[in-house]
Amino acid sequence: MGTHYTGTEAEVRALDLYIKLTRAADAVNGRINRHLADENLTISQFGVLEALYHLGPLHQHELAEKILKSTGNMTLVLDNLAKRNLIERCRDEEDRRYVTVHLTADGRALIARMFPHHVATVVAEMAVLSAAEQEQLAALCRRLGRQETAAV
Repeated sequence: MGTHYTGTEAEVRALDLYIKLTRAADAVNGRINRHLADENLTISQFGVLEALYHLGPLHQHELAEKILKSTGNMTLVLDNLAKRNLIERCRDEEDRRYVTVHLTADGRALIARMFPHHVATVVAEMAVLSAAEQEQLAALCRRLGRQETAAV
């Protein structure tokens, strides 16, 4: 179902697209991330584990940027991962304000075990589109995401 708004053709088209894009993203995210509940992880927690697994130790601010979360929200995410001994925080000796986040052995083992299933689920979800369609959609999403906010 699209918008019920009765504006101009351009307004209705843009609103319809926005609704479809949001619903599709929510549906795909829900299906792809369903397995996280089995490990009692949130999407943000999984994102942190995955970023540290593939990129190595990162500063809390860098992690927030990588998984598109505020630094305030990131503190809570990291607190919860630390309580489970999945990550550890290390303060810089010279600048105590600088905290680097590392995976623990338990965190590395968990993400190493989970990630192959996650990848397979993403591949299966995207398989509804041909390779060319996946590339086209990726380009369109990149273009839409990088667009500067237009003056209203």
